[in-house]
Amino acid sequence: MKRVFSGIQPTGNLHIGNYLGAIKNWVAMQTEYENIFCVVDLHAITVPQDPVVLKKKNREVAGILIAAGIDPKISALFVQSHVHEHAELAWILNCFFTFCWMKRMTLSSSESGDSSNVPRCRPQLSQ
Repeated sequence: MKRVFSGIQPTGNLHIGNYLGAIKNWVAMQTEYENIFCVVDLHAITVPQDPVVLKKKNREVAGILIAAGIDPKISALFVQSHVHEHAELAWILNCFFTFCWMKRMTLSSSESGDSSNVPRCRPQLSQ
C-alpha cells in the first residue's frame, strides 16, 4: 500500500480552501493509502508565536481534522513537536544534504519553475 504524509500548520483559522484543497481529499483517501497526517507546529514557529495560543491551536486543528472525518483508527494523526524523532531526522538530513544539492533534484527544480539558475555545488557528505 502506498503511503501519504501531509501536514497543516496550526496558525490562522482553517477555511474552506483548507477543506476543499486538502482535508476533504485526506478523508476520501483514507482507505486507499496508509496515511500520516501532522499538525506541523514546528513549521509555525518560523515566525513569533504566543506559546499558549499555539498550544490551543494545535488541539483545535487536530479536533477539526477528526471532526472532518480523519479516523485516528486508520490514519496516523500527530502533533509534530510531540514526536521528537521528527525534528531529529530533519536535523540529520540537513547535515547531509545541502541546499545546493537539493536544488539539483528534479522535483525541487520543477517546483521552483526555474532550473536555469540551479547552483552547481557538491553535497558535503563525509567519506
